Amino acid sequence: MSKLSMRKISEIFRQRFELGLSYRVIADSAGISISTVSDYLARAKAANITWPLPAGTTEDELYDQLFLPVRVATRKRVVPAWQYIHTELRKKGVTLQLLWREYRGQHKDGLGYSQFCNHYQKYAKTINPVMRQVHKAGEKTFVDYAGMKVDWLDITSGEIFQAEIFVGCLGASQFIFAEATASQQLPDWISSHINMFEYFGGVSEIIVPDNLKSGVTKAHRYDPDININYQHFAEHYGVAVVPARKASPKDKAKVESGVGIIERQILAPLRNVTFTSLNEINISIKERLFVLNNQQFQKMDTTRKELFEQIDRPALKPLPSSKYQYATW
Repeated sequence: MSKLSMRKISEIFRQRFELGLSYRVIADSAGISISTVSDYLARAKAANITWPLPAGTTEDELYDQLFLPVRVATRKRVVPAWQYIHTELRKKGVTLQLLWREYRGQHKDGLGYSQFCNHYQKYAKTINPVMRQVHKAGEKTFVDYAGMKVDWLDITSGEIFQAEIFVGCLGASQFIFAEATASQQLPDWISSHINMFEYFGGVSEIIVPDNLKSGVTKAHRYDPDININYQHFAEHYGVAVVPARKASPKDKAKVESGVGIIERQILAPLRNVTFTSLNEINISIKERLFVLNNQQFQKMDTTRKELFEQIDRPALKPLPSSKYQYATW
C-alpha cells in the first residue's frame, strides 16, 4: 500500500471524524479505494490518533504513528520448574536427558535439550554452592565432628567437661543429625553412627568420614586403612566406608557445610547455657535440630525434612534387625 500525503490523510480523518461520512463517500472524494480508507482509519485507531491532529504534527511524525512495525504475538514457551528438576535429578537413575524428555512430552514446543541444560546450569549457580553438587538419593552420608565443643558441669565433683559434637549429613537432602558425646574415641564414634542411622530410619550406601583417627587407622589419599571395629560395624549395617581424600574439599563439602550450620544455629545460641550432663545437651540439640531440618532453604522453596521425605528416605536401606554391639579388639 502506497503512503498518502499528509494532506490527503488529514482529509480522510476530517471527513470521517468531523463530518461522519461513509468509507465509500470518503474514497470517492479522495480518489482512493475503500480498502485504503479502511486501512488508514484502522491504523489511526490502533495508534490512538485523534482529530484534529495536534498542532505542529509533521508528516514524518504522522507516518511513524501510523506505520509502526506490527508486533507479532509469540507464544511463550513453558519454562520447567527448575527446583523440581534439581530435586528429581538426585533420584537414582534420573538424568537431565530423561527429565527433558518428560518435559517435552508435556510441552511439545518447549525448550530444546541444549537450552534446557543451559538454563538448568544457570539455575544451579543461583543456589547454595553445596546444594549444586548432585548426590544421588540414599547414596552418601557425610560424618565429622564439629570444631566447637559444649561445656557441661558435673555437679557432684564440680569438674567441667567438654562435649564433642558429632555431625552427620545425608548428601542428597542435606538432612542433618547431631549429638553430643563424651569423646571422639572409637566407642563414641560408632555409637553416634548407630544413633544417626536410627534417626534417619535407614542406612545409606556409603559413609564418607574425614580422615579421623577413630575411623581410619592409616590415612592415605587412595587406600586408607579402616579401623577393624569400624569395618565390622560397616559390615553389620551393609554400608561402605569411603574416607574423604586429603586436600579434596568437594569430598566433604556437605558435612563441612552441615558442621558450620550446626555451629551457627545450634551450638552458638547454647554458649551461655549451663548444662549438667550430656543428656541435657542432647535434649537441647534435638529440639533445635528439629527446627533446623524443618527450616526453609534461603533459595529453595522447600526444607531439609521435605527433601529427606521425598528423595532420601525412600532410597535408604532398612536398618538391621539388631544394633551393632561394640567389641574391644
